[in-house]
Amino acid sequence: MTLWERLARVFSRRDAGVREEAERILLEADFGVAATAEILEQVARVPDGDLQPALEQAVARILSAAAPFQSDPGRLARAPEPPSVMLVFGVNGVGKTTTIAKLGHRLEREGRSVLLAAADTFRAGAREQLQIWAERLRVSCVGGTGKGGDPAAVAFDAVAAARARGVDTVLVDTAGRLHTEERLLAELAKVVRVVAKQRPDAPHESLLVLDATAGQNAVHQAQAFAAALPLTGIIVTKLDGTAKGGSVVAVQRAIPVPIRFVGTGEGLEDLAEFDAQSYAKRLVSE
Repeated sequence: MTLWERLARVFSRRDAGVREEAERILLEADFGVAATAEILEQVARVPDGDLQPALEQAVARILSAAAPFQSDPGRLARAPEPPSVMLVFGVNGVGKTTTIAKLGHRLEREGRSVLLAAADTFRAGAREQLQIWAERLRVSCVGGTGKGGDPAAVAFDAVAAARARGVDTVLVDTAGRLHTEERLLAELAKVVRVVAKQRPDAPHESLLVLDATAGQNAVHQAQAFAAALPLTGIIVTKLDGTAKGGSVVAVQRAIPVPIRFVGTGEGLEDLAEFDAQSYAKRLVSE
């Protein structure tokens, strides 16, 4: 059953437990407490026959709240003078490195030259994985000398290399896990400071990658990263395999950072611009 079909059976009742049961359904779909309360409050104001479109509009309103004037979420920033510097954040396992490859592919289709920076020096094989993607994209990849190096130094060197080679855009793969969340976020904040030494207006994009299947963990991750870093957008991955897409709504309700892209597969083309209305309709009705 779709989310709407489950809710419609509840709304058709006239007993005192309707709201409690509707809350349970939305919470099970990972909407979170705050978004669930806001959605049900809005739906309660409309006639029964208008409940489905009202539900879709309530979801879309939350998803649009962080970017009310952003008509082109897929437009990636471009510095007045190259290189543009884009940092990509996210914990291990969310699909961060694959997402960087998709972004690089997208930028190349726009006619922009790309350099990848393997600044995730703490995860075994991270540099090699990014190098494989670089070879597929036929772009350069700058990395450290081995596991445990300084991520900020890699990012610094990558920006310097892009400037020397006349490359338009640097995509930096950052660390996804250290011993503690506090230490990880401090390391990432250092990367932000160091690239600003190379380019005072950098980073031009700071994108957080979240896994749609992570449920409320995605909300926690979003809040932690947003509190520590100057995020310009969110990329949600693994939407091709989740029945709990409500976590995307919960994330958008929790932090004022717009969702820019969604990943729907493993191919380089599987990165779509986010559309709140379309996502809301799909989430509720499909």
